[in-house]
Amino acid sequence: MEEQASVYIMASGYNGTIYLGSTVNLAKRVWEHRNGVVAGFTKRYDCKRLVWYEMLGSWEAARQRELQMKEWKRDWKLREINGFNPDWADLYDRIALP
Repeated sequence: MEEQASVYIMASGYNGTIYLGSTVNLAKRVWEHRNGVVAGFTKRYDCKRLVWYEMLGSWEAARQRELQMKEWKRDWKLREINGFNPDWADLYDRIALP
């Protein structure tokens, strides 16, 4: 997958704790979350499952979308996840580089 900016949601499990972030290298960043490389929220709450993402054209667009979505209620975020990935399957294999 070509590097480009994205906003994404990690989860601890189905309907579990969620984390919203943005990055310019989604595969690398999700790998870091999955492997507990960086201390913080996702490591503390075991958010290792990529359940939603949106690819955007620039870092600025991804950051703006992240900040917009962080203002949303949890129900709105869950609606995004359920519309994109109703089983809350881990999507890492879909975006991981070969």
